Amino acid sequence: MDFSNLFVVLKDGAKVPPPYVTIAQAHAAGAVTLNYGLFINTVITFIIVAIAVFILIRAMMHLQNRLTKPVAAAPTTKECPQCCSSININAKRCPNCTSSV
Repeated sequence: MDFSNLFVVLKDGAKVPPPYVTIAQAHAAGAVTLNYGLFINTVITFIIVAIAVFILIRAMMHLQNRLTKPVAAAPTTKECPQCCSSININAKRCPNCTSSV
């Protein structure tokens, strides 16, 4: 919808008496107008662009979070089956209970 032709005449023109159909006719007649339709169009355009930029930035952040997900580090310890203590993954015997792992 186009609101650009909505206006209010604040002061009648000296050349041609009102009513004026378009803003161009009012300006040609020398009338002073308040062009609120142009303001409404600008606000709607701004909101549409702001929403589009917001969605674009949010999608980029979501993609960046997916790509930079931390990789789980390989475990460096394991549990002894006999005494349930934590030991080095390369150990052959448990240092606490000396059982074979």
